[in-house]
Order: sequence, then C-alpha cells, then structure tokens
Amino acid sequence: MALTTTAQAIDVFQARFSERELKQIADGVLTLMAFTALPDITTSSLSINNAGTGDPGLSQSTLGGGFTLSQDFPLYLEGTLGYSRFDPKFVATDGREERIIPTKWNSFAGTGGIGWDFPITQNKELKLRPILNFTLGHVATDARLAQTYINAKLDTDLAVIDGGRMNAYGLGGAIMLDYEHYRTDYEIDVEARYTKIQLRTFSGTTNGLGGASETNAASLWGRWRAPTGLTMLQRPLRYVLETSFTAYFGPQRGALGFNNLTSIGAGFELDSSAYPVFVTRTRLLGRYVFGENVSGFSVGLAMSF
Repeated sequence: MALTTTAQAIDVFQARFSERELKQIADGVLTLMAFTALPDITTSSLSINNAGTGDPGLSQSTLGGGFTLSQDFPLYLEGTLGYSRFDPKFVATDGREERIIPTKWNSFAGTGGIGWDFPITQNKELKLRPILNFTLGHVATDARLAQTYINAKLDTDLAVIDGGRMNAYGLGGAIMLDYEHYRTDYEIDVEARYTKIQLRTFSGTTNGLGGASETNAASLWGRWRAPTGLTMLQRPLRYVLETSFTAYFGPQRGALGFNNLTSIGAGFELDSSAYPVFVTRTRLLGRYVFGENVSGFSVGLAMSF
C-alpha cells in the first residue's frame, strides 16, 4: 500500500485497497473471532508472537462452562465469553522508503448454547447431546498512525485500520457424546464434540468490511479425578488429570499456523460441598498445549456449582 504526505495519499491508498483485499481482511478477522467463539479448552488461552520473523502477534482468552439442569429435566446450557487482540501491520511507502503502520484489532465474542441430553445407556452414563449455538461479536480497530504520513481527515477506506469496526453474529450447533462414570474411588468424564457455527457481519460494520467465516472443529476431551488420601474442608482432596485434542477444519485450519492442538494437564480439586456455599468444587490445573509450530504452558482455574 502506498501513502504520500500530500492529498494524493488518500487516492493512492484507495487504489491499493481493492474490494477483494477488504473482503480478505474481514474474513480473516472473523476467522480469528471463531477461535474465541468456540467452547474449547485448548484455545481458552493463546498467545502467539514470533518476534524473530516479525509475524503479527495474537493473544486471546476465553471464559466459559456448561451444565445439565438435572437428570429428570436434562436441559443443557452453555456459554463462552472471549477476547482477542491481533496486531497486524500495514506497510506504507512513498516510493523511496517504507514505514510500518502498527494496528490493533480488538475482538469480543459471546457464544451461548442450549441442548438436550438423550440417554444411550440405561444408567444414563452415556448421553447424546445435540446443541443449538448462537454467537454475537464485535471488532474494533485502532492504529498509531504517523501524522507526517496521514492527516486527520481520512475517508472510510483508511478507517478500516484506524477506527474501523465489525459487528458479527453466528448461528450453528454442535453434537456431543458425553460419558460420565462416577464412583467413590474415582470419576471419569469424556466428551467427543463436533461444532460448526457460521459467522456473518451485520449492520454497524464499517463500509467494505463485510465478511463471513465459521467455527468448524472436532474435539475429544477427558478427565480423571481421584482422592489423594488427604482431607480438606471435610472432604477428600482430589488430584485431577486432563487431556484434550482439537482438530480444526474450514477457514480455521492453518489460520494460526496449526491444524490441531493437544492439551495435557494436571492439578488438584478442592471440594467445598460440606459448607453452605455456592461453589461446590474448585480446580487448579496446569496445562501444556502443543501443535504444529506452537507450544506453551498455562494455568487454569475452574469451578463447579
């Protein structure tokens, strides 16, 4: 993209920012939002930054959970809130030298889900759970633009990287196979899930930034819990082992340099159900996450109600 210090800057910029490029930007931003819209442990906390190659940085965090009301009324509800910050960089040149224009894309997304448990086995330990999902998201951009290159009176094309915004909604669903095997000496949870949510922009989006993408992923998650032999708060202190694997498809596949992620975690669970408190269990886990070209460690805190 070429910019000069005169009024021709806007015209040159417009000539370089084709409709196709704007569509690619919009679709790419929605694809990043898809990672935070997905109810998934492996992408609940990501930070990607390759300073050696100058690749853009990305950080994202999600908070979510789900539960079934009761065995007699097996309505399943879930929700996820996500935030991500993406730092793409645009190159400006006057034909003789180039300058980097750093930008920031801040994405917020919330996903809700409602489903129903259909028991497969007589003891209701194995259940099939179809889920209807819906997402609302918002993206706001800002740029630290050098005033020697760009003045304050800019058109909507430049607003794409300085003050641009996108509003998005998503509709889709998931199918989950849930296995819960609870005994006094141990507890086993296993979930196999496939999720697909179509994302689209709607009114309030900056001109030219209309786009579409999707959340498209299959995951397998498992957890083992057993007493450590210690007692805290009048209940056994449990150790927890956890693992998960997520494979991405569609636009998400390779969007961040990997096609799948694997997580391995371990920690402890404190049982507070002996007391009249809202939180019945609290888990603290350390997780190691790895995939193609990425690896990292995180600490997670989870609560049961």
